[in-house]
Amino acid sequence: MARKKTAVYAHPMDEGEKLYQQRARIALPLLVRQALAQEQIKYDPLAKEMGMPNPRNLNFVLGSVGATLEKLGARWGERIPPIQSLVVSQGSGLPGAGFFSGFAKLEKPTRQQLEAKLKEYHADIFAYPKWLEVLPALGLSLAETVPSDMIEAARAFRGGPESEHHKALKDLVLNNPRLLGIPVRSKGELEFALPSADRIDVFFTSGRKQFGIEVKSSISGEQDIIRGLFQCVKYQAVLDAWRATEQIVADIRVMLVLDRHLPATLEKLRNTLGVRVEENFSARAKA
Repeated sequence: MARKKTAVYAHPMDEGEKLYQQRARIALPLLVRQALAQEQIKYDPLAKEMGMPNPRNLNFVLGSVGATLEKLGARWGERIPPIQSLVVSQGSGLPGAGFFSGFAKLEKPTRQQLEAKLKEYHADIFAYPKWLEVLPALGLSLAETVPSDMIEAARAFRGGPESEHHKALKDLVLNNPRLLGIPVRSKGELEFALPSADRIDVFFTSGRKQFGIEVKSSISGEQDIIRGLFQCVKYQAVLDAWRATEQIVADIRVMLVLDRHLPATLEKLRNTLGVRVEENFSARAKA
């Protein structure tokens, strides 16, 4: 019920200085970044990037974002898509339960109906041409990006021979798929070959579900982790294209597994690219 109140009672961010309105002014540039990247974002990563300890407190923040866009849209004489719907739950993959207004006449919309509505919202958000006009209209600037020198350093990075740490982490992932939410009886293999001549560190198949996993050990630095994030984007695209050529229907997910924390400096890059990152894997396997 609390989430339903959010959409009704949260005030626009430019009508006060309450904490949720201040946070809404931080959140909107991040959501515009996601819209331009055509990527949704989950509650936890967004809250973490914003420095919020409790992701549930985003509900009122997102309500304020929505109210602000409705107000601006009325001023412009057009509908601005509900960019706050890019924020979804880790479990359901859907926005907050009170978000959907398109089913007011349906007592219990099905998950399929909700997912179809969400795709419609997201298509509108990604196609909207004025996000770069919305921010200055509200006195806001674009979100900070990853410093270009970090990206350039990653471009120049040359890895050496495979370390024992990397080999050990691959084996650990292969033998502990459950820690990643992958069915225990999945078929797994190391160094899975792609048509692009790349090799994914670990690959699992379970029916129509396929999981590609890039790993970075405890000795990997920022440059190597940046490379890993971009590798995940590449592997996802290659796997999707490969399966399409084979006319195979598959649910393909690629993720990055770290044996350390993701550096705070890379949170915004992870979120922009939409890469799932699992941290501190060895410690979790030993727990």
